[in-house]
Amino acid sequence: MSARGRLRTYFLTGIIVAGPLAITIYITWWIIALIDGWVKPLVPASYLPDHYLPFSIPGLGLVIAFVAVTLLGFLTANLVGRSVVEFGEVLLARTPVISGLYRGLRQIFETLFSANGTSFRTVGLVQFPVKGTWSVVFLSAPAGSEVQSALAKHDGTEGGQGNDYVGVFLPCAPNPTTGFFYYLPRSEIIELNISVDEAAKLVMSAGVIQPEDPQGRLHAMAAGLRSAQSEQDAANEKARREPARQNA
Repeated sequence: MSARGRLRTYFLTGIIVAGPLAITIYITWWIIALIDGWVKPLVPASYLPDHYLPFSIPGLGLVIAFVAVTLLGFLTANLVGRSVVEFGEVLLARTPVISGLYRGLRQIFETLFSANGTSFRTVGLVQFPVKGTWSVVFLSAPAGSEVQSALAKHDGTEGGQGNDYVGVFLPCAPNPTTGFFYYLPRSEIIELNISVDEAAKLVMSAGVIQPEDPQGRLHAMAAGLRSAQSEQDAANEKARREPARQNA
């Protein structure tokens, strides 16, 4: 390889190593600074180490927010905290506009962060946008009774054995946070045995990053170890024969 080719290879290798690392550090630092900007103004200056030190401590607001949220969860888990939360919810329920916004957001958070939730834990394939073309989707919760009843009436199977409809979210590439949500019969969905993270990488990379095969990765590692061992054995054999050849 020429010097120019080696230089190009080294540069691309540096981009591959430094790019993800730099972006990860930048996003992490941005989140820490954002939370610090929210939390620190709420704490009296006399309680902050920054007030006594000549420099600012990054991440202190994140630590305070973590402790506060954990303490809030602890208080809510007991009877007194639950009573206070219920009293606050009653006040919010009587406030126009805010009540609907709060109930909707709480339902979303309970669904996403529930330990028993099943949302977006299954990946599937559906025929979209036309028959014969397949798109990756994330399976959401099954359709509610009202939706199931309306769809059964539309299919003409009301009161009989109708289709089992399930909500699916079809992400757009390369930004999987946007997409389309719709209901489909479960029979029209092919479930995949891959994780949501792997499916998200597949969508964000537009198919460049394929889901890893654990068995294939293990076979490749074993083959690499066997190859390295063979090279080491050959080197040892060569080193063993070299003194005998010199003596001869």
